[in-house]
Amino acid sequence: MTTKKGTLFLIPTPLGEINIEQVIPIYNIQLIMELDVFIVEELRTARRFLKKCGYNKDFDSVIFYLLNEHTHDDEIISYLDQALEGKSIGLLSEAGCPAIADPGASVVKLAHEMNIRVVPLTGPSSLILSLMASGFNGQQFTFHGYLPVKSPERKSKIKELDRLTQKQSHTHIFIEAPYRNKQMIDSLLETCSENTMLCIASNITMPDESILTKSIAEWRKAKPDPGKKPTVFLLS
Repeated sequence: MTTKKGTLFLIPTPLGEINIEQVIPIYNIQLIMELDVFIVEELRTARRFLKKCGYNKDFDSVIFYLLNEHTHDDEIISYLDQALEGKSIGLLSEAGCPAIADPGASVVKLAHEMNIRVVPLTGPSSLILSLMASGFNGQQFTFHGYLPVKSPERKSKIKELDRLTQKQSHTHIFIEAPYRNKQMIDSLLETCSENTMLCIASNITMPDESILTKSIAEWRKAKPDPGKKPTVFLLS
């Protein structure tokens, strides 16, 4: 008799310290209660999230597989053995949606190759929420991930994106490590054209959330300072 394969559930997590009920649907929480196999980026963060959901299983009886930039593909294949044996698996991101700017994409790719059903669950995505609130083109947009770290290369990339915004109404989205927000903003204000529109979206879904869209000329008059808060940048 062939064992029915389990499902890989892609489970979003909050973008910061906030009440679970504000950002995670009750359906997700009910489903999480049924799982006892998880693929996670950081064990302590994952356990804290599960506790906030009211997860009441003994963690000693729960299987956690660690997934980060150091995990090799041959290890990931073994993580999915549980699904081949009929057990469903929860894939958790550190913050936001799994597989979006997240190492979970490699798990999803392998799941498809192994004919394991993949089910994405609803939850917070800083990229989509910032795009929704930016006032920019939501039909044509590109997410560029992280721009180059070194200043000359970063400014060169920004110039390229700025030129594109002058030719088309395409939205360009990118992120930066929070501790480099100042360098990113300095590069944007020094490099972009005055009429280019810039949205700076910080601490999405948090009580101190800030989403502001202004022209580069306006930003230069009142330079923004998101500090070291997780921030999404959008150009149009």
